[in-house]
Amino acid sequence: MNWALVEQRIDAYERLLRLDKPIGTLLLLWPTLWALWLAAHGLPPVEIIAIFCVGTLLMRSAGCAVNDYFDRRFDAQVARTRDRPLAAGEIRPAEALVLAALLAAAAFGLVLMLNRLALTLSVVALAIALTYPLTKRFFVLPQLYLGVAFGFGIPMAYAVLQNRLPAECWVLLGANICYAFAYDTEYAMVDRDDDAGIGMRTSALTLGRYDVAGVMAGYAGMLLLLAAVGVMRNLSWPFYAGLALAGALMGYHFLLIRERSREGCFKAFRHNNWVGAAVFGGIVSAYAIR
Repeated sequence: MNWALVEQRIDAYERLLRLDKPIGTLLLLWPTLWALWLAAHGLPPVEIIAIFCVGTLLMRSAGCAVNDYFDRRFDAQVARTRDRPLAAGEIRPAEALVLAALLAAAAFGLVLMLNRLALTLSVVALAIALTYPLTKRFFVLPQLYLGVAFGFGIPMAYAVLQNRLPAECWVLLGANICYAFAYDTEYAMVDRDDDAGIGMRTSALTLGRYDVAGVMAGYAGMLLLLAAVGVMRNLSWPFYAGLALAGALMGYHFLLIRERSREGCFKAFRHNNWVGAAVFGGIVSAYAIR
């Protein structure tokens, strides 16, 4: 057996599923953890946390495989993505679909351990995840759709822990839509010139010279909606301290993206992990001192 070829194949699959780039999984996971702690009033069962964490990783990897399948011809024309396994011809398109199906099936197996409402929502979540790559062809602000896709762990968390979808669940989802709009617009600013050349739709292109303002408006909407959740749940001061820290990090992002350099915008995008972590830390701390 040619072990060098085996290692190359494993490396290609790892890159296809973005296992080498955990930022996407973290951006999916933080809002899910927010919801788990809020829905459980600060004490989510360990087994539920484990199911959601593993499910998040599986679905993120499946989504990456589907996204690269649809975008393989576009990715080959973009400097940042032309070396992705499908675009570079390292993996056949059919292989990517098989991998995506296997990962989605594994995630569905986890959902079968949950209640009926969560099972129903998982079907909706799958449909949104599968259709997101297509929205970049016609929807001028696909980042909004991404916010729904990346935030669907929120209603699923409430479904599992409360067997209902209260108002705060939707406010929290709205906050995540604003969050995703902000960080994915930063991401889109990296590829602005390439996307314009291939006809891809992104918020960075749609907003034009108002792209930085759009990012900051997304962050502001996120903070306002999270503050509203805090009021609805009567959360104590550590929660708002977490929001303040997140706001300070957003200010740093403004400094990174205001010149619109590729390096600065990509650094800001990757730094959003800490924004989600700051909010989560505030939620956990608020319940810890009760």
